[in-house]
Amino acid sequence: MTSEKESNDSNKSNMDPPQVLISNGGGEIPPTKVSRCANLKVFLVTLCFSYFAKAFSGSYMKSSITQIERRFDISSSTVGMIDGSFEIGNLLVIAFVSYFGAQFHRPRIIAAGCILMSIGSFLSAMPHFFMGLYKYETARGPTSLQSNTTFSMSPCLANQSVVDTPNPDCVTENGSHMWIFLLVGNILRGIGETPITPLGISYLDDYSRPENTPLYIACLHTVAIFGLMTGFMLGSYLARLYVDVGFVDTDTITITPQDTRWVGAWWIGFLLAGIITLMSAIPFFFLPKILKEDKSEEQNPQTKEGEGKEDKRKEKPTLKGESLVLWFEIEEQLDVASEQIKTFPFSHSFLIEGFFAALKKLCFNRLFVIFMCLTLMQTNSFIGFITYKPKYMEQQYGQSIAKANFVTGIATLPAAALGMFLGGLIMKRYKLGLFGASKMAYCTSLLAFFLSLSAFFIGCKNNDVAGITVTYDGVKLDDFQAKLIYSPCNSDCHCSSKQWDPVCGDNGVTYMSACLAGCKASAGTGRGTVYHNCSCIDSALFTAVNSSANLGACPRGSDCSQMFLIYVITQAINTFIFALGASAGYVLLLWCVSPELKSLAVGVYMLLIRTLAGIPAPIYFGAIIDKSCLKWGTRQCGGRGACRLYDANSFRRSFLGLTAGIRAPSYILFFIFIVMVKRQFPTGTGAAPKPQEKEEELYSNGASAEESAAFQTEKETHI
Repeated sequence: MTSEKESNDSNKSNMDPPQVLISNGGGEIPPTKVSRCANLKVFLVTLCFSYFAKAFSGSYMKSSITQIERRFDISSSTVGMIDGSFEIGNLLVIAFVSYFGAQFHRPRIIAAGCILMSIGSFLSAMPHFFMGLYKYETARGPTSLQSNTTFSMSPCLANQSVVDTPNPDCVTENGSHMWIFLLVGNILRGIGETPITPLGISYLDDYSRPENTPLYIACLHTVAIFGLMTGFMLGSYLARLYVDVGFVDTDTITITPQDTRWVGAWWIGFLLAGIITLMSAIPFFFLPKILKEDKSEEQNPQTKEGEGKEDKRKEKPTLKGESLVLWFEIEEQLDVASEQIKTFPFSHSFLIEGFFAALKKLCFNRLFVIFMCLTLMQTNSFIGFITYKPKYMEQQYGQSIAKANFVTGIATLPAAALGMFLGGLIMKRYKLGLFGASKMAYCTSLLAFFLSLSAFFIGCKNNDVAGITVTYDGVKLDDFQAKLIYSPCNSDCHCSSKQWDPVCGDNGVTYMSACLAGCKASAGTGRGTVYHNCSCIDSALFTAVNSSANLGACPRGSDCSQMFLIYVITQAINTFIFALGASAGYVLLLWCVSPELKSLAVGVYMLLIRTLAGIPAPIYFGAIIDKSCLKWGTRQCGGRGACRLYDANSFRRSFLGLTAGIRAPSYILFFIFIVMVKRQFPTGTGAAPKPQEKEEELYSNGASAEESAAFQTEKETHI
C-alpha cells in the first residue's frame, strides 16, 4: 500500500497543471460531460441575439412616441413619463442584480430577464385590443368611417347648433387611461433588461482569453446598433399602416400619414418585440453555470499544457512536484476559510463600512466628480433630443412620422456606428492615455456642438392656418394667443372652434375645418372628398382660381423640402463627429479613478445617469414642447387631447435651445477636467494598465502566488 501511495504521489508530482488533473482525473476529480453547445462561442452568439432584441425593442419604443401620444390623446410630457419608466425599472433591481447576480446561474438569470422583457412588450400592445377601433377627431360626425358612396353635403348649414360642448350622455372614453399598460410594460422591460449587460459581459470575461474580450464586446455593440436600426426601420414601416389595419376598410379613411391625427399600427411592433425577446431567452436555458471545456477549445497546442487563463489565476506556473500538491492543499484551506468568513457575524457590517469608505473616496475624487457633472449635462441633452427628434422633423419640416423614423434609422445610426469604430481605431493606433483621450473627446464633442447650432437656421416657417397663424384676410398674426377663429365669411355657419378637421384651400391656406372655410357643398368619398363654394376662400385678398378645398392641411413648400435635406445631411455629419470621440469618452470614467474603485465608479455612474437623466429628460423636454402648441385636439367626451398644430418657430427655439443650453456649460467643466488631468499626470499618460496587459506581464515574469492572487482581486473589482 505504501509503495502504491508513493507511486501515486510521484505521478501526481510529475503531472502538469490542474487542468489536466481536472480533465483527465488523475485519481482526483472524475471527468465531467458537457454539452457540445456549452462553449463560449455559443454563449457569444446567444448574448448577441439578446443585445439585438433589447436594442430593437428600445428603439421601437422611441419610434412610437408620437403614435402613442395621438392614440391615447395625451400630452408630450405624459408620453415622456412613459418613455422614462424604462429607467425606473432598471433602478428597481440594478443594485440587487449587480451584487447577487454573479453568485447564481448567470445564463438563466439573463433568460428570466429576457422573458420579463417579452411580457412587458406584450403588455404594451394590449391596449389596442381593449380600446376598440380608433375614432379620430372629425367635424363630419362621431365616427371616422364614411360610406363608400359619392355624397353631397353642406358643411356650413345655417342655424346648426354649435358642438363645442360635449354630449352630456357621453361616458368616459374606453381608452382614457389605457396608457398605464404601456407605463407598466415599459417598467417590466427595464427590469428584464437589467441583468443582460453586467452578467453577460462578466460571463464572457470569465471564460475568454484577455485579448479576445474587447473583440467580443465590440461584436455585442455592433449587433446592438443593428438592432437600433431595425427598430426605427420597423417603426417607419408600421407608421404607414393605419392603426386598425385589417379591421376597417382603409379606403374610407379620410386622413393620410401626413395628418397630425394619423396613428400607425404601433401595436404590431410591440408584439414582434415580445416574440423576439422571448426567442432570445430560450438558448440561455441550455447553457451551463460554468463553462468547463471552453479553455481547452480556444487554446492552441502550445497552451494546452495548463496555460489557460482560468488555471493561471489559480496556480503558480513554475510549481512542480510536492510544491504543486501543497498549493492545492492551501487552496482548499482558503476555500474553507472563505466560507467561514461569509458566516462571520460582523462580516456584513465590515463590508458596509468598506463600501462607505470607498464611496467617500470616490466622492472626493475631483476628476470623477467633474466628469460625472459634465456627463450628466450631455446625457440629459442627448436623451431629450433623441426622444423627440422624429416629432421635431414632423412639425418643423412637414414630414410624416414614418419618414422621420426612416431617416433616423438609415442616416443617423450608421453614422454613429462608423464614428465609434473609427474612434476606437484611432485610440488603438496612437495608444492614447487619459490626457490624449480627454482631448480627443473634448475636441470632437465641441466641434459637433458648434455644428448642431446650424439647426437654428435650418427651419421652415409656420403653415398659414386661418384664424391661428394668419387672419382670414391673409394677414400674418404675431400674437398667436389672440386667435381669431371666426370671421364674417363663416359667421352664419355656427361652426365649432374646437374640432380639428383641416382642409387646404386653393389659395394655399389651411382651415381648421370645412365649416370654418365657409364651404357650402362637398362631393366624393374618403380622401377624395372635395369641398366647393367656400366663402372664406373667396376673400378679396386672395387670388384663388376657385373656392374649393381638399381634405388635409396644405403641404409645405419646396423650399422646406430643401431645408429638410440640408438638416438630414448636417445631422449625419454631426452624429459622426460626435461618435468619433465617444470611444475616448467611455474610457475616461475607468481611467480617472484608481483600479479598486472602478466597479463602484461604474455603478455610481449608471445610477446617476438613469436617475438624473434617463427619467426626467423626456418629461421636461415634453413639457417644453407642449408650451409651443397652438391647437389642442378635443376628445370625444370633451377635454384636451393631443396637440394638432405647433408654432414651428417656437418649437425650434425651445427644443433646440434647451438641448444646447444644457449641453453648453458641460464644455467649461470639460476644459477644467483636461487642465486637472494635465496637472495630475504631467507625462500625458495617466491611464492605468489594462487588466489583460498587466496579467500577461505578471505571468511572463513568473509572478508569485501572492502577486497573482492580488491581481485577480483587482481585476474582479475592475469587472
